[in-house]
Amino acid sequence: MHVPDGFFDAPVSVATGAVAAAAVAVGLRGARRELDERTAPLAGLVAAFVFAVQMLNFPVAAGTSGHLLGGALAAILVGPYTGVLCISVVLLMQGVLFADGGLTALGVNITTMAVVGVPVAYAVFRGLVRLLPRARTSVTAASFLAALLSVPAAAAAFTGLYALGGTTDVALGTVFAAMVGVHTLIGIGEGVITALTIGAVIAVRPDLVYGARGLGPHLRLLTAGPAAAPARPRPAGGTPGTGGTSDSGGTAARSTDNKEATA
Repeated sequence: MHVPDGFFDAPVSVATGAVAAAAVAVGLRGARRELDERTAPLAGLVAAFVFAVQMLNFPVAAGTSGHLLGGALAAILVGPYTGVLCISVVLLMQGVLFADGGLTALGVNITTMAVVGVPVAYAVFRGLVRLLPRARTSVTAASFLAALLSVPAAAAAFTGLYALGGTTDVALGTVFAAMVGVHTLIGIGEGVITALTIGAVIAVRPDLVYGARGLGPHLRLLTAGPAAAPARPRPAGGTPGTGGTSDSGGTAARSTDNKEATA
């Protein structure tokens, strides 16, 4: 979904650039509430992971391939505000370093994949988590559906922007059918990757999954074994389990010996 230069006219490019800049500013403010000293490094890891997997394409249909957008994954792991920042940074780096998406279309790419994709994914995820039983399998299933729905939502947003300022002669209906249809298939792959990743993290560190906060003991790992029985106090002057009879028995034996020696 990386839009190249020249695909949109100047007014749409400038407007989406302003939307993207405002979204980044809001994301910076919101990220302060989502991140702490423990989870801040995770945001960098998420951005690096999304950057890497977006470079890997998988076949979707004849002559078409797709890749992970990462909005759902970022939103669920580190929060929606931080997720917008992660995707925006990834798109900026890809455009600057690899020309994957035009710089004049950076606002369009951030608007569709970050500003639309991330909130849609997080809203779907949180809604499903509230409805489904509080279990790890429910979090994994909600992750899959959130990622699945966020991709065609971003494609639909692209179609809306195309209707406002697309520079090609392709009919709007054709663009909508192609974008939403193909990206629904891409969403299935995105859902699988997101569900596997969230499931792996929540199995070992559920406290690091931002979207699962509030589920508390339902996702807590049992890291400690059963409580050990309290130790029984040792009687004074005796050994455990003898109740002190060992010394009395020894005293009686010594008394008998003394009597025999006197006799």
